[in-house]
Amino acid sequence: MATENATFSGTASTDFTGAVKRRRIIRQALLYLFLTVWAAAVLFPFYWMVLTSFKTQASYNSEQRPKFYVSAPTTENYSEAFTAVPLARYFGNTLVYTIVTTGLMMVVIILAAFAFARLEFKGKTFVFTLFLSLMMIPSELVIITNYVTITEWNLRNSFPGLILPSITSVFYIYLLKETFEQIPNELYKAAKVDGTSDFKYLRRVMIPIARPTLVTIAILKVIECWNSYVWPRLITDKPEYFLVSNGIQEIREHGFGRDNIPAMMAAVVVISIPLIVLFLVFRNKIMEGVSRGGTKA
Repeated sequence: MATENATFSGTASTDFTGAVKRRRIIRQALLYLFLTVWAAAVLFPFYWMVLTSFKTQASYNSEQRPKFYVSAPTTENYSEAFTAVPLARYFGNTLVYTIVTTGLMMVVIILAAFAFARLEFKGKTFVFTLFLSLMMIPSELVIITNYVTITEWNLRNSFPGLILPSITSVFYIYLLKETFEQIPNELYKAAKVDGTSDFKYLRRVMIPIARPTLVTIAILKVIECWNSYVWPRLITDKPEYFLVSNGIQEIREHGFGRDNIPAMMAAVVVISIPLIVLFLVFRNKIMEGVSRGGTKA
């Protein structure tokens, strides 16, 4: 009788374990199916953009139903994207704007975050709260104020006019401040006892420790500058100062026209490639920096 009970218990336990495993496998299969469908939905617009860029205008216009393949691919659209308008100049302008803006912003936010994280001065809490409250202001109002200021300074159609309104960010100051505050304050006190200046402590201790967050901020700022459209479009009306983002509109209006969709897609692919490569190379550092800055030790 005891043997039969033991056998029954073992069989029931095995069945229960098998049922649990099957449910877990089914859940994982459904999860992967959902993620696969979601990834396909997200990546399809990019696939369609690349696919269309290799079609001729005639073949694209002759399609009564969209085709998800190219029977006779061509690269003429890519060469036309560089010859119809000075796309190389737009790339150069964007590169200068991105590098200078990102570099200046990194200097500003590092000094500001260090001051809020380590220095003691009267009204620090009030000033930081005021900084955070600026995030509540709609960006449209800031653009109007910046436009009036830059226009009064006669900086329209110039790189200083493009760069100056973008050399600081309240959000990045907050993110970097949170990272700096994770560094033990005892290190700062010990450095002050040894006679280390604040700037030297910042340069030799805090910046190396906060490097993942700094790299993340720099990459996000590069992406932001590369995709900037409203402000460059508002402050520049001369083609010699156009960036790649508002250069797309110039291509559409004065390049190969609104009807040549394949050539337009080729130009968009060329403009998108640097950001895609940048994200693929540094995606791990972006995730590491964001998670580090958002978690207090």
